[in-house]
Amino acid sequence: MSTQADATPSNHDLPDYAAMPRLLVGQKALVTGANSGIGRAVAIALARAGADVVVNYVVNEDAAQDVVKEVEAAGTRGVALYADVSKEDDVEKMFQQALEAFGTLDIVVPNAGVQRDAPFTEMTLAQWNTVLGINLTGQFLCIREAVKEFARRGVRKEVSCAAGKVVCIGSVHEVIPWAGHVNYASAKGGIQMMMKTLAQELAPQRIRVNAIGPGAIRTDINKSVWSDPDGYAGMMSLIPYNRIGEPDDVAQVAVFLASDMSDYITGVTLFVDGGMTLYPGFATGG
Repeated sequence: MSTQADATPSNHDLPDYAAMPRLLVGQKALVTGANSGIGRAVAIALARAGADVVVNYVVNEDAAQDVVKEVEAAGTRGVALYADVSKEDDVEKMFQQALEAFGTLDIVVPNAGVQRDAPFTEMTLAQWNTVLGINLTGQFLCIREAVKEFARRGVRKEVSCAAGKVVCIGSVHEVIPWAGHVNYASAKGGIQMMMKTLAQELAPQRIRVNAIGPGAIRTDINKSVWSDPDGYAGMMSLIPYNRIGEPDDVAQVAVFLASDMSDYITGVTLFVDGGMTLYPGFATGG
């Protein structure tokens, strides 16, 4: 059996994401859950593409400030703002602070998410409500505040063709059932339909709403799997491309969806999953 070291790509096997073009110069972005994992990578990638970035956090302010330093090292402005995205008052305050800091917002990436896993009959209402509150309601609250600003201001032609861009962070589990994770899968499925419905409603205002559906990404939330050779090998049986995803794989798709390169795209989920949604179990005929 391959070891983790054998199976995991080295850095020279991956794209040079730091060299990507500056597609977002002059734009203002807000990323939730941006002090770690995918959110951190998205915040830094948006900055490298030229955007000023609000780095939202709910725990570990020091890590959020470290991301701000990375944003500033890319030559743009950053600010760390606290908010529990499941709380309406927190979200409203965060957006008020963001507008005070940057004047407006052009891009919002509602990324914050958690897992509280349990078999269905053992899942508590608290576990259900926590995941739905952060993963789904949190995105609703952030998108609502973002759209208010986008609609108020309209298109800033000097920076973008659109009045605003929302990039929801969903999951392959908007389409792949996941036993033992009914709260998480339900939230991600809800994000998909919320995204599509909002894209339909908001397109006439030149507001684009899309989503990214990550598969297995190397973050702390699944470290117990990818850090174990047997776990990594099992993961590879689900991924035709035969490598785990990196946070930067997701981040660069976020830059694309936030840029005018994708101006005619709205209401879609782009899966960043190495082919996980291709159902590899059927590759040999089922």
